[in-house]
Amino acid sequence: MAIKKSELYSTLWASCDKLRGGMDASQYKDYVLVLLFVKYVSDKYSTSTEDLIKVPEGGSFKDLVALKHKKDIGQGINRIISKLAEANGLTGIITQANFNDEEKLGKGKEMLDKLSDLITIFENPELDFSKNRADGDDILGDAYEYLMRHFAAESGKSKGQFYTPAEVSRIMAKILGINEVNSNDETSAYDPTCGSGSLLLKVAEEAAKSILLYGQEKEVTTAGLAKMNMILHNNPRISIAKGQSTISNPLFLNDDGSLMKFDYAVSNPPFSSKNWTDGFNPFQDVYGRFTEFGVPPVKNGDYAFLLHILHSLKDKGKGAVVLPHGVLFRSHAEGDIRKSLVRKGYIKGIIGLPPNLFYGTSIPACIIVIDKENTTERNSIFMIDAGKGYVKDGNKNRLREQDIKKVVDVFTQRVSVPKFSRDVPLSEIEANDYNLNIPRYIDSQEEEDLQDIEAHLLGDIPDGDINLLQPYWEVYPSLKNELFAPGKRQNYSTLKVSSADIRRTIFGNSEFKAYTDDISRQFLKWQQENMLPLKELSIGLKPKLIIKQLSESLLKSFAHKKLIDNYDIYQHLMTYWNETMQDDVYAVISTGWSAGNEVENTNRKKEWEGRIIPRKIIIEEYYIEHQKKLSELESQRSSVSSQIEALEEEHGGEDGYLSDVVNDKSKINKALLLKKLKAAEEEKAAADLLKIAAEPRVQYGKEREDELSVLRSALSLTEQESVLNRKVKEAVGLLEKYVVNHFNLLTEEDIKTLVVEKKWMGKLQQDLKSEMEKISHRLADRIRELADRYENTLPQLTDETDDLAAKVKDHLKKMGFEWK
Repeated sequence: MAIKKSELYSTLWASCDKLRGGMDASQYKDYVLVLLFVKYVSDKYSTSTEDLIKVPEGGSFKDLVALKHKKDIGQGINRIISKLAEANGLTGIITQANFNDEEKLGKGKEMLDKLSDLITIFENPELDFSKNRADGDDILGDAYEYLMRHFAAESGKSKGQFYTPAEVSRIMAKILGINEVNSNDETSAYDPTCGSGSLLLKVAEEAAKSILLYGQEKEVTTAGLAKMNMILHNNPRISIAKGQSTISNPLFLNDDGSLMKFDYAVSNPPFSSKNWTDGFNPFQDVYGRFTEFGVPPVKNGDYAFLLHILHSLKDKGKGAVVLPHGVLFRSHAEGDIRKSLVRKGYIKGIIGLPPNLFYGTSIPACIIVIDKENTTERNSIFMIDAGKGYVKDGNKNRLREQDIKKVVDVFTQRVSVPKFSRDVPLSEIEANDYNLNIPRYIDSQEEEDLQDIEAHLLGDIPDGDINLLQPYWEVYPSLKNELFAPGKRQNYSTLKVSSADIRRTIFGNSEFKAYTDDISRQFLKWQQENMLPLKELSIGLKPKLIIKQLSESLLKSFAHKKLIDNYDIYQHLMTYWNETMQDDVYAVISTGWSAGNEVENTNRKKEWEGRIIPRKIIIEEYYIEHQKKLSELESQRSSVSSQIEALEEEHGGEDGYLSDVVNDKSKINKALLLKKLKAAEEEKAAADLLKIAAEPRVQYGKEREDELSVLRSALSLTEQESVLNRKVKEAVGLLEKYVVNHFNLLTEEDIKTLVVEKKWMGKLQQDLKSEMEKISHRLADRIRELADRYENTLPQLTDETDDLAAKVKDHLKKMGFEWK
């Protein structure tokens, strides 16, 4: 069975995090990621004819398994990893972690158990990566990145800088235009602060053909992460220079000692580095990086990295650098450098990012896009303010799929979007003294909701507020007249319907219905265009290519529809893809559509579910009548249970009729109930006999009658509940039997219909419906807000206040108090 991405990620993280103990995540990652690497290359290359990675005798994961619970396990792991490293030139890269370190891993049995358990995690049969048939989909590379992201989040402010959020990396890689290169010449990309290599990997993913990757990383351990990352992403041919600061000692040099030049460069350098001059004198830089534009401030290295990248690019080279917002407006030396860069035409664009995206800092950052091609013709800088597009993710913010897509689309197409993007002429920038602070050029602030004093005094709704809803009136022109009528004063209108009827009026409008039908038809058209390709999925296809084509077509289908945001619809698809659909697709392209016949346990209680077809869909399609009968039984049982709970609540307390027949959880004990009822029945029978014998002294009063009635009702209800419990259990068992058996009966065509039409398209149709409901809710809520705001005028409120004050004064007077 193919590995589910979502389960792989969460299982690895949960297990590894549990075993971490007191070790800092920034240290523990070195152990976990190395073992993941050994497991992957052992599965992938042990029997492979490829020459990329050699797995030597005594240097594989199976050798690690043989060490479990042995006293020398720590030394043994070090020895095995060293063999693998020596065979592949990875010494110093995958050998950084010491598996025999008692300070980090504990002594004796503690170390033995911890390392044995860690190996066991990766020994899971479902983590057999030799069966990964989705070549090019990087399931392990993505898992590696997932773990690094979590380690970065757990590592604290200063130790999470080895990782650039994947979402930011994707934007940077996509806006470079690297996928448009058609030249037969080899293309190169460079990251002078490569960290774990995530930025370079995203560049490689975007490249239309093979690309040479170069990265320099000061931290030796982090450079090892980068090398492993490349191998796990099937991109092992990369040059990584390690151990030296790029600014003081760049390691990628030509034979004559000059800086190597690259086609593309990306970087997320340490923000505002205060020690960037350590080890060299920038005023005597042998590479001439600061000669033309000047030396950045000694205590702030942001422009040092930017200028290094500029000088590392070829004549037509392109780059993208993440830097703090301060580089856009700080003055003095940085202001002079910025002015020169702008006037030279090197800055193509600036993208403002949301705050708190990065693990090393919470301050907002920006992407500066450099392009050395056509600099003399460049007369503007394209700016984007993407600071509001994100979602909260724990204590950090994270860009959503729609945020990434919108930024990339708008930037590459240079589309001006109100409050979001603008192509700013250099003349305007010059007039602002080369200050590039984005708010100077893009006003992204929401319009203030102003209060109308006259409306508060005299009533009615200002036409200005109604006209702000013009996008709705353009789609539903008649609805405005159905909701509003001219007021008594010019420029004011009155609401024709009650607040309670606003939503009903909207839903009843013929143009609203027509718009809803139009959107539904558009979705059905897109669905028909894509169902056949989805049903033709076969073993070996690439899931990432599938979702790219699917999402692009969905975005395009709703691109020109008013009111509805096509990027919101796009997000629904991408969310569903990440949560569910990618696992389904991966199963299909790994094992075929027969995955639809499979069922699996979903938790420790051994509850089962279809692997890619939810049993709910099988029931709805084939056993709906059985489900209705089961629902009826469950409804009857619920009704009886509610009546029992009412009796327990009313009579189960102290001195209640049921007080001595309920358990410590205030639930009726049937055995005690029967015993008490039998005694009460016998007492009642005896009283009836004495009454017949004309014994007037014997009284069986009303309270005893009531108690007997309650006991009888309780018994009747508990017996009904028992019968219904049995019937429900039988019905559930029968339905489960039918459903499980039906999975085996499904044909390939059945599976395709259920998965593609009922599951995937059904979910997306529900999401589209929710977006349509949001449109109507937003309109109705705004109209209701305006109606409520101006419903009571100030004179009316004053009169009501005076009236209430008079009543209070009158009451006080009657009580003997005088309020003057």
